[in-house]
Amino acid sequence: MRASYYLLGSLLSKFGRAEVAFPGGCPIGVRPIDQHIKGFEAMGAKVTIEHGVIKAYTDNGLKGAHIYLDVVSVGATINIMLAATKAKGVTIIENAAKEPHVVDVANFLNSMGAKIKGAGTDVIKVYGVEELVACNYSVIPDQIEAGTYMVAAAATRGDVVLKNVIPKHLESITAKLLEMGVTVEEGDDTVRVCADKRPKAINIKTLPYPGFPTDLQQPMSTLCTISEGVSIINESIWEGRFKHCDELKRMGAKIKVEGRVAVIEGIERLSGAEVVATDLRGGAALVVAGLVADGVTEVTNIRHIDRGYEKIEYKLQALGAKIKRVKEGDN
Repeated sequence: MRASYYLLGSLLSKFGRAEVAFPGGCPIGVRPIDQHIKGFEAMGAKVTIEHGVIKAYTDNGLKGAHIYLDVVSVGATINIMLAATKAKGVTIIENAAKEPHVVDVANFLNSMGAKIKGAGTDVIKVYGVEELVACNYSVIPDQIEAGTYMVAAAATRGDVVLKNVIPKHLESITAKLLEMGVTVEEGDDTVRVCADKRPKAINIKTLPYPGFPTDLQQPMSTLCTISEGVSIINESIWEGRFKHCDELKRMGAKIKVEGRVAVIEGIERLSGAEVVATDLRGGAALVVAGLVADGVTEVTNIRHIDRGYEKIEYKLQALGAKIKRVKEGDN
């Protein structure tokens, strides 16, 4: 699981010692944790890597430090923030990630007694505290799950209201759907997506928040396959995030991938086929493709999809989709 590396920051903070195996996650490109290690070492931890296990420890506790991240990294920002919560003194994280879930983690820690300021900007200051206390906390809605359903509504020319969302977190996907001719109406905690015609082609470049999220690039590419005209998608975050395109081609999509750029020539209809979920968001893209394709689409390797979309088939069934989960070998 990709998120397993957050145990490093929290265990270092609480016990001064951590041993965690290298994280897993989807094979979408090289995902180094050098910025995490840089932050821990700046705070006085000694870090070694032995036989696929990251070992970090400190004899005298962590100390506040000034840390500049070489690249904007959500994982490193959160991990350093976790480690710095109980460090002695002040930790300053520059070039920090601004994603909503970075802010959410900071708010959660503050609810437990931490002193974190600046989350949501590119400079975060963490004032170390002696202890944290228990709290009750509601996690923010998942904007990637919500964005995927927005794309599905547009692709199927549906009329869907998404409840319990934060519209501001969805502004980048909303802007692109509007550009494609889709109607999007925002409420306080709802978004309504309506489409009654074929969408227009667009150009997308993935960027850190508040730019267009890399995690929605793959579902959005499915929408581009049935759009009118030629779309160009530039994936600037992960170099291996177009593996799902080969599966979309099985369904008739016209896609040409060159490095980090995909050129998609829209067609009227996709055709059902047997396809494999190459990763989490690629799997979601194939589910959206199956919703709009003629005939039956069979998506295998759905363990990826389950990591990011709880009971996705039930939610889509409630909207009128003809979708069901079957075990291999069933008719």
